[in-house]
Amino acid sequence: MLESIQVLIIEDDFRIAEINREFVNRVEGFIVEHVVKTGEEALTYLRSTRRLPQLILLDVYIPDVQGLNLFWTLRNEFTEIDVIMITAAKEVETIAEALRGGIFDYIVKPVDFDRFERTLLSFRNQKFIFTTKSELQQEEIDRLTGHQVTTTSKIEDVEEGLPKGIDQLTLEKVKKILQESDESGITALDAGSKVGVSRSTARRYLEYLVSVKEADAKLKYGDIGRPERKYTPWTK
Repeated sequence: MLESIQVLIIEDDFRIAEINREFVNRVEGFIVEHVVKTGEEALTYLRSTRRLPQLILLDVYIPDVQGLNLFWTLRNEFTEIDVIMITAAKEVETIAEALRGGIFDYIVKPVDFDRFERTLLSFRNQKFIFTTKSELQQEEIDRLTGHQVTTTSKIEDVEEGLPKGIDQLTLEKVKKILQESDESGITALDAGSKVGVSRSTARRYLEYLVSVKEADAKLKYGDIGRPERKYTPWTK
């Protein structure tokens, strides 16, 4: 099992930095190791720490550096650390340069948690693959690089047979929670709370299980008459 992925946040706005910290800590398998607000603080920390983070969340607009200069310093000096840009910068030139520099993802502010979570889960899955395999087949490489070719209308995970947006590790956790629920079933909110993902993410996994006949869903009415969708293991 992978150890928690250590994250460094480089963000000069302390309010956004705290939001990013909260988002990271909500995703299982990640922990914020440190937060800095300037390029100088970032480089001082990285050059002195005994354990480098595996992932950096970086804003383009850092007050003591110009443009993507800090990004290129990080890429040249700390090649083993992956970078996700989280920024308000939408200029094509900036995005293209960041992509050429090998960023893992580019997320435009304001950050939507579900979008953020998908990125971190994808990063976690990539780390899992890199630490558990010595070789990769072309299909696996295509999936990692986003260049998967398919002749069907649905892009599916070649290795696991899963739709895009469904990863095996989270799916197994949702299935376990579902199996452990009582006969009244479980809601997406409860499942998300137990697994450590958002309500909408849990609903996506539960609806996938319904689609493959591993779960059943029924509307139940609460005390105030508002219906809620409850999920139970498939019994038919």
